[in-house]
Amino acid sequence: MSELVAGAFPDVTAAAARRLMAAAVESFADNGYHATTTRDISTAAGMSPAALYVHFPSKAAVLSAISLSGHERALAIVEAAAAGPGTPADRMRVLVAEMASWHATHHRIARIVQYEITALPKADYTTVADLRRRTERVVRALIEEGVTTGVFACDVRSAARATLSLCVDIARWYTAASTPGPAELGKRYATLVLAMLGAGSR
Repeated sequence: MSELVAGAFPDVTAAAARRLMAAAVESFADNGYHATTTRDISTAAGMSPAALYVHFPSKAAVLSAISLSGHERALAIVEAAAAGPGTPADRMRVLVAEMASWHATHHRIARIVQYEITALPKADYTTVADLRRRTERVVRALIEEGVTTGVFACDVRSAARATLSLCVDIARWYTAASTPGPAELGKRYATLVLAMLGAGSR
């Protein structure tokens, strides 16, 4: 099991639950959510077949925990960057660099978080959908601030969605063999997004 994946859930206090979530990430990524069984997850975590039920009531609950953790992390990244120092362009550079880097570093988790959302139970889907809306609102507000102060020249709503889409889509194609590395990719994406936003064009 990847230590990088295992360490990606710092908000989960129980070590066994983290192991199960990390094992689920590997199984979902390799086989798909629907083809993975609870036995697959427990076995990958080095536990007995029934161990999963000690921490999660179902396979869907594991997916929900992974998705919730990933979406909360994305929201935390954009909120911290948007509230940071500097101009809207400075803060957007940090926001995109960190979002892109996270989606590259944790591409297996991010791929599940972003593309298995329709498999979530209804209540959990609602919670995650709200986190996604909150994330977009933060990005939109930062872009709107930039437009208002003359730093950016763009359509706010479209630009916010395009910015997030660029970062999220990294999880679709990025692998451990991809280049450049996550940090450099984040820097390059930040430069691309600032150009798209029209930074310095007026």
